[in-house]
Amino acid sequence: EVQVAESGGGLVQAGGSLRLTCATSGLIFANRVIGWFRQAPGKEREGVSCISSSDGSTYYADSVKGRFAISSDQAKRTVTLEMNNLKAEDAAVYYCAARELLEPITNVGGMALWEYDYWGQGTQVTVSS
Repeated sequence: EVQVAESGGGLVQAGGSLRLTCATSGLIFANRVIGWFRQAPGKEREGVSCISSSDGSTYYADSVKGRFAISSDQAKRTVTLEMNNLKAEDAAVYYCAARELLEPITNVGGMALWEYDYWGQGTQVTVSS
């Protein structure tokens, strides 16, 4: 059974930082992409950032480029999202998701919800002004 679990959400002041961690277990294939999505009240879930295990390539939504950084520890099977200079519009429930394929996944250039097979329960990020 595949499990995806997020941790690290919380309350932070605007301009502050938070670190989210995604832990996965049960994934079978070595080729996988771990992504972070977020959903604010009344809005659609959107892709924030993802990282490929095949080549380490990363993707960032324009809204977070230069402020967020994604990294992975394959030995620990964790993916970390470092969020800096947080803004009010970053407040949302953040979800970690995983997809895996037989073939290598390289040069990740975007994120689509339907591509991801496994999802965590989400962690709340609140940004106070």
